[in-house]
Amino acid sequence: MRITIANHKGGAGKTTATVNLAAALAELDKRVLVVDMDPQANASRRLARPFDRDAPQLTASEVVRSGEEGVAAQAIAPSGWPSPYTELVSVLPARFDLDNRVSEAGTVGAVGRLRRALQGVDDEYDYTLIDAQPSLGHLTQMAFAASQRVLVVVEPEYDSVEGALRVRDFVKGYAQDLGQPDLRVLAYLVNRARRVGEHAFQLEGLADRLEGDVWTPHIPEWTAAKDAASSALPLQICGSARGPEMATLWTELAKQIIVEGAA
Repeated sequence: MRITIANHKGGAGKTTATVNLAAALAELDKRVLVVDMDPQANASRRLARPFDRDAPQLTASEVVRSGEEGVAAQAIAPSGWPSPYTELVSVLPARFDLDNRVSEAGTVGAVGRLRRALQGVDDEYDYTLIDAQPSLGHLTQMAFAASQRVLVVVEPEYDSVEGALRVRDFVKGYAQDLGQPDLRVLAYLVNRARRVGEHAFQLEGLADRLEGDVWTPHIPEWTAAKDAASSALPLQICGSARGPEMATLWTELAKQIIVEGAA
């Protein structure tokens, strides 16, 4: 199953969700491919595969520019995480020049280039997680066009909820145009939850407002998430005191992905 992780509002924690779900799925003995479709390339760095000017490698930018069937295989690399993660989590990395592909949106068939590039390449993986930028523009549309489902990450604040609604409406309105008529929102994942009035207000009735399944547990805003991101390591081994506890929450969410994938 290919799943794009999305929100039209930045700061919700899409990359955090992508990376931590990849780690959690690996801990459940699933093979995961992470496709970094954000020019910021934060997922690539957190998976310990940042772009190295002294040893350049192919990235999502070159893959998308080609758009040839199966070309993504040339750019996929194991994550830089220690064993056993490195055997279970791979990454199609990005770098800043992925932005250059946006100007090619008008090219015939451009929205399907990532889908073609992944054709037959990720069959050996249980899940492909695509980290999208906080946009509904060309790069995110390519991610949607390559996916079966969209997992929306939402911070329980007004702007983030509005961003989630825009993703929901876009998927409903344009799945057919993207060449994925069965594309739908899988669920909503609440990230960076805090015990403050605004968050409590937004969480109340959130499922009704979003017209979808809001998964639990909600992920709290603990410093362990930043520790793992900074160290480019999974939560279980990042050295943070609450890392393993937080990893357990992501494991519960990963189990829901597995259930949905088997449905």
